[in-house]
Amino acid sequence: MNLRSKLAIAFAGVGAAAAILVGVFSYQAASQRINAELDRSLLTTSAEVAAGATQILAPSPVTRGPDDDDHDEAQPMVAQAIAPDGTARPLGGRPVHLTVDDADRALAATGALADHRYRNFTAGRDDYRVITVALGPGRGAIQLGIDVDESRHVLAELAARITGVSALVLVAAALAGWLLARQITRRLVRLTRATEQVGDGRLADVAVPVGGRDEVGRLSRSFDRMLGRLADARADQERLVQDAAHELRTPLTSLRTNASVLRRFGELGPDARSRLLDDVDGEARELTHLIDELVELATRRYEAEEPAPVELGRVAERAAERVRRRSGRVITVDSDASAVTGQPKALERAVSNLLENAVKFAPEGPIEVVVRDGRVQVLDRGPGIGDEDTPRVFDRFHRADGARSLPGSGLGLAIVREIAVAHSGSVFAEPRPGGGAVVGFTVGPDLLLPISHPGHVDG
Repeated sequence: MNLRSKLAIAFAGVGAAAAILVGVFSYQAASQRINAELDRSLLTTSAEVAAGATQILAPSPVTRGPDDDDHDEAQPMVAQAIAPDGTARPLGGRPVHLTVDDADRALAATGALADHRYRNFTAGRDDYRVITVALGPGRGAIQLGIDVDESRHVLAELAARITGVSALVLVAAALAGWLLARQITRRLVRLTRATEQVGDGRLADVAVPVGGRDEVGRLSRSFDRMLGRLADARADQERLVQDAAHELRTPLTSLRTNASVLRRFGELGPDARSRLLDDVDGEARELTHLIDELVELATRRYEAEEPAPVELGRVAERAAERVRRRSGRVITVDSDASAVTGQPKALERAVSNLLENAVKFAPEGPIEVVVRDGRVQVLDRGPGIGDEDTPRVFDRFHRADGARSLPGSGLGLAIVREIAVAHSGSVFAEPRPGGGAVVGFTVGPDLLLPISHPGHVDG
């Protein structure tokens, strides 16, 4: 059973329950009101009969049918007097003998004036409501009965009408529920079709309905945003695979060439052997580095690191010390007490990549790291970055024309950008006055910690 049918049945059930409850309460209220009026009428009429107005018990002329009973149906009442000794004497009305029980006899013998009691009585196929009213101690009582079949007929008609109305309410509720469910589920059906298309692998051709301000509209908009991110991630993954295949082709081709030369290793002289082995070792290291960078970028392992308070100056100093040992270059760090809530290892990796990039492109001169208010920048005195390369310097596998022969994967700055974005920041690259380049990243201002508490950060 689909959601539309379930909602229609639920609406019908609620409507039916409401109609039944209203009908039951209405019937009970009407029945109580009619019975109360009947009892009040009996009490008033019994007082009139006790006062001698027995003419109200006389039958009214009616037109009889062939199936009419012997008694006059136009007179629904019957009355009799009860003596103190319990004997009954008819006073008029229908020719029906009302029974006298012990309670009636006691009321006739010792009851105070106007004391009364009600009871129900059945004679043949007719039901009566009977009242016994005491005339005073030792004076007997008046007993008056009225046929309640007409009242019950009215109540039966009322019950039939309530049942009919309840049935109409049930049908109307089911129809309204079906229409409302159809309106509600229409967008859900379209959204379901969209998810089925996504399940079939069609991301680009999926149209998600995003109208409405209710929960379905919010769900549609969230799904549309998620679908957009999935499409971007898929396109990004495809680009990464294509770029990786392109970049891996060069070192693999070189290794394959050297492998062919190794078949003639015994024919080579000592110098040629040394150069060949150095080439193979360098290409293997370069390939390993490229694969590590690819894994780092594809899996984003740094995103799994728990955020913690980090002082950017200490992060920069650790990265600078490691690059100093590896390259032997002069690297200075000038920092304030900027502290952020971030991922320490990822931020250190970003600074290291910036420094390694500077070491590669600026073979001479000191390299400076400046940290100010959540902004990390690395300055060098290399050839700088051309205007045509500046917009793409952080793209994956991008290399300037002058850097084609230099080692590297072309992924270092791309990783810097990913880490900066993960910290609500951005990257930048610009020429340095006097020659060289300034490359760095920023951390989002919402992650900055007060500088007055540097002792609370993780070194």
